[in-house]
Amino acid sequence: MSASRLYLDHNATAPLLPEAREAVIEAMALEGNPSSVHAEGRAARALVSRARDHVARLADVPPSQVTFTSGATEAANHVLTPDYRMGRASVNVSRLLVSAVEHPAVLAGGRFAADQIRVLGVDANGRLDLDALEQALSDHDQSTGQVMLALQFANNETGVIQPVREAADLVRSHQGLMMVDAVQAPGRLPISLSGLGADFLILSAHKMGGPKGAGALVSAGETLMPAPLVEGGGQEKGHRCGTENLAAIAGFGAAAASAVTGLDRMPAVASLRDRMEHGMREAAPDILVHGDGVERLANTSFFSLPGLKAETAQIAFDMEGVAVSAGSACSSGKIGESHVLAAMGADAALGAIRVSLGSLQTEEDIDQFLDVFRRINGRRLHRQAAQAAA
Repeated sequence: MSASRLYLDHNATAPLLPEAREAVIEAMALEGNPSSVHAEGRAARALVSRARDHVARLADVPPSQVTFTSGATEAANHVLTPDYRMGRASVNVSRLLVSAVEHPAVLAGGRFAADQIRVLGVDANGRLDLDALEQALSDHDQSTGQVMLALQFANNETGVIQPVREAADLVRSHQGLMMVDAVQAPGRLPISLSGLGADFLILSAHKMGGPKGAGALVSAGETLMPAPLVEGGGQEKGHRCGTENLAAIAGFGAAAASAVTGLDRMPAVASLRDRMEHGMREAAPDILVHGDGVERLANTSFFSLPGLKAETAQIAFDMEGVAVSAGSACSSGKIGESHVLAAMGADAALGAIRVSLGSLQTEEDIDQFLDVFRRINGRRLHRQAAQAAA
């Protein structure tokens, strides 16, 4: 890749941090299995424990409450299940509530049947309708089992921050459970499982500068846990069996440690994002910036240009050396409208471009992006003028 290219797609994958790369290399040099009791095995186990400590510190929980998985998608499928255990007793969760703007891995409902899932609406900025949540909780028949809410901390496309604590208080008042998708939060928002009021949250290493292939399910305790998704040899206390991906977990831990100290860089990132949006509005007064009426992640801008499809704009940016995304990376290459825009009542057919900055982005990067934006927008305006004259 040319050194002149500009990577502005950190919400899809953050570039691997140097410290995470070093941790991966260190782990790959070890010969032992983390479950073995000999010296080599204990050395591998020590790396897993160190990483668990770092992830636990990130989520503000004891290390015993972190279960490593292959990623956030697996963690979501693990926790989104009707089948829970409290000690030896079974606990049934009969209803799953999800917001209409959740990541596809959560919106799919995990191991819940389709008729057990209720999708809740959002407002024009993409924030959960708390009145709709209250109604859904009141409608639930608790004699059939418990109710669970799955809600993002921040949306992966718009960056909009959800009213997680307010939602958690409502869920708690109805004796329900709550899972928070915190994948986009590390290094951008302070995370505390108890502060959010949630029972579980999910994380992904590669969203915070760690390697792909590692994630975590974080629980509020060890008493109530979902039935295992992957069973076998008893690793991760039996919650997630299979030999641990030592290298990916080690890199995950290093990235989590960096994320804990990364929050102080967010005001500067927010200033760059605001400067970028100001420049785009100057060039294209008709631009639509989705979710800009509420609090968003400091690094994220999700915008549409009337008359220019997002897929076309994304290709144009790429050809000019700027990597951005047309919505979630998990839906790239698929033909279909953005469910996030549709839920917000926006023009889903037009789509939107997501720019997601990194913590080390510079003023020069913003200048480069705006130069490209102005050229793409100029071509859009020229086409519109030609069509009007025809």
